[in-house]
Amino acid sequence: MTSTAATETHLIRGASLLGGEPTDLLLADGRIAAVGDAAAADERAQQATVVDADGLIALPGMVDLHTHLREPGREDAETVETGTRAAALGGFTAVHAMANSNPVADTAGVVEQVWSLGRRSGWVDVRPVGAVTVGLAGERLSELGAMAESRAAVRVFSDDGICVHDPVLMRRALEYVKSFDGVVAQHAQEPRLTEGAQMNEGTVSAVLGLPGWPAVAEESIIARDVLLAEHVDSRLHVCHVSTAGSVDIIRWAKSRGINVTAEVTPHHLLLTDEKARTYNPVYKVNPPLRREKDVMALREALADGTIDIIGTDHAPHPTEAKECEWAQAAMGMTGLETALSVVQHTMIETGMMTWADFARVTSTTPAEIGLVADQGRPLAVGEPANITLVDADARWTVDPEAMATMGRNSPFSGLELPGRVRATFFHGTATVLDGELNTPRTAGEWA
Repeated sequence: MTSTAATETHLIRGASLLGGEPTDLLLADGRIAAVGDAAAADERAQQATVVDADGLIALPGMVDLHTHLREPGREDAETVETGTRAAALGGFTAVHAMANSNPVADTAGVVEQVWSLGRRSGWVDVRPVGAVTVGLAGERLSELGAMAESRAAVRVFSDDGICVHDPVLMRRALEYVKSFDGVVAQHAQEPRLTEGAQMNEGTVSAVLGLPGWPAVAEESIIARDVLLAEHVDSRLHVCHVSTAGSVDIIRWAKSRGINVTAEVTPHHLLLTDEKARTYNPVYKVNPPLRREKDVMALREALADGTIDIIGTDHAPHPTEAKECEWAQAAMGMTGLETALSVVQHTMIETGMMTWADFARVTSTTPAEIGLVADQGRPLAVGEPANITLVDADARWTVDPEAMATMGRNSPFSGLELPGRVRATFFHGTATVLDGELNTPRTAGEWA
C-alpha cells in the first residue's frame, strides 16, 4: 500500500472521497495541503510518502462521543494507551473518555490527568467527559465550571453508567453548562424501575426467568429531560438510545425545537434480546439488547436524523468479570474496533445510508456536539488532516484475541463483517498504515 519516503508528508493516491470519484490528497504540516491534480503537482509531493488508496474510501476521522478508557483506577480492564490504540485501528481520531474511572473524573485535576495521558499516548485526541455529580452519587453537582476552564476544556458532562435521576439536580446541571455552551449527556434509566434487572423485559426474559428491564425506564427519563432542556433552553444529549418509544419521544422533542441530540450504539443496531437465550454474559449490556422491533426503529431513526450519531459505548472488562454466571457478570461490550464494520453492515449495505451519511453520524455531528473544533471537518484544502481510509470490500471475522483493546468482551466474536480500516491519519501523522499500528503523534507535534 505504501512506498516509503523521507518526510512526514503523505500523498494519498486515488482515494474515493466519501465514496465518490477517486482523487489524490496531499497531507503536509498536519493539514490537507492539496486535493486532486494539484496534489501530485505540488513540489512537496516529490518527497512525500505515497499511500496507494486505489479502491479505498476516504472519510473524515471518526469521533466517538462515548468511550470508556477506564484509566485511572481500572487499568486491569483498559488503559488510555490500549484504548486509544484500539480507537486508531478502528478509524477514530478523537474519543470522549467517560467519567466513571476511579477516582471519578469530577474535578479539574482528574480530567487534566486523563487529557495528559491522551496526549502522551498520541494515537487519537482524548477528550475527557466530566461527571455531572460528585462521585457519580447523584447528590450534588461536581466542579463543572472548573473542569470547563481546565486544560482539558471539558464540554461534555455525564454520569454515564448511572442516571442523574433527581430532576432538580438535572435541571441545575442543564442550567450551569449553558454558561460555556456545554452539554449534559444523560444515561436514561429510572433506577426504581430497573432494580435487579438483568435484560430487556419481554417474552425472552419471561421464558428465561431473568428480571426484566422495561422500556419505560428509559423512555420516562428521556421524556422528563427533554422537557427540562426546553424549560431552561439548554443542550441535552441522550446516550445509547435503545427503544422504539425513546425514538418517538426524541422525534417529538425535535419537532418542538428542543435542543436535544441522541446516539445509538452499533450493538443496538444489530443484536436483539434473543442473544440472552445463550446465557453468555458477553451479551449483557446497559441498556440491554432489545426486540427486533426496536432494532428496526433505531436504524430508521439514524437514517432519518432523529438519532444524530453513533456512540460506541466501548466498555472493556477483565476476563473474570464476563466469564461467570449471567447474574454476576458486568454489563458492557467492546466496540471501537468493530464500529465501522457493524454500521456498514446494518446501515450502508442495507441501503439506508451512504458513506457521506456515515461521515455525518460518525465524525461531523459528534464533533459538533462535543465542540471539538478540529475534528469532523470536510476533506478540503486547509482542513486538519484527520482522515480514515477504508476498504469497504474487505471481509473479516471478528477475533477478540487479536484486538488492541484489553477487553475480550466483543459480542461480535466469530461474526464475519464487511469493511476494514487500512489507514488512519491523525493531524497528518499516520497512526495506522496497511491496517496496522504505525506511529503515534509525538509531543513535539502536539506543541
